[in-house]
Amino acid sequence: MSYPQQGQQQPYQQQQQPQQGGYAPAPAHQQAPVARAAGLNMKRRNPAGAWLGLPIVTFGIYGLVWFFKVHKELFDYDRRVGDSSVNALLSMLFGAITLGIWPLVMWCKLGGRIAQAQKAAGLPASCSGGMGFLLGILGFGVLYYQIQLNKVVDRYGDTPPGQQVSLVA
Repeated sequence: MSYPQQGQQQPYQQQQQPQQGGYAPAPAHQQAPVARAAGLNMKRRNPAGAWLGLPIVTFGIYGLVWFFKVHKELFDYDRRVGDSSVNALLSMLFGAITLGIWPLVMWCKLGGRIAQAQKAAGLPASCSGGMGFLLGILGFGVLYYQIQLNKVVDRYGDTPPGQQVSLVA
């Protein structure tokens, strides 16, 4: 039996180049994200106005309107998630039946939906339902959520509300 000499390889073996870390190097250029779906752009709202101004002027009614509109716009933006706008409004109106538990659940789920919208826009998901819950208890939940929503709207620049935009995730 003869052994191959140094520098020769056997026919059934492939010579491999060692890679640092065990992975092949990344390509020199990275492509832009590919649009996977389309949706309608949301309206950019003033966070302070949605949080404090309009609810004071309307004696709290605008809080319910804001909650409904945000859920409706999130559904129009990404139809891959369910439409819970009516469910969200009813949970706020009739939340006393569940001793206030279901409105809190809907409030936390809103944070997850906003995070999903951020991912669909190609942004890192920075919205947290837990943070929204804690800030909501302190009275700053609408302010936090509206700031997070405005990040998604700002991603598309001057695109007007209701205009079709591409979703990348």
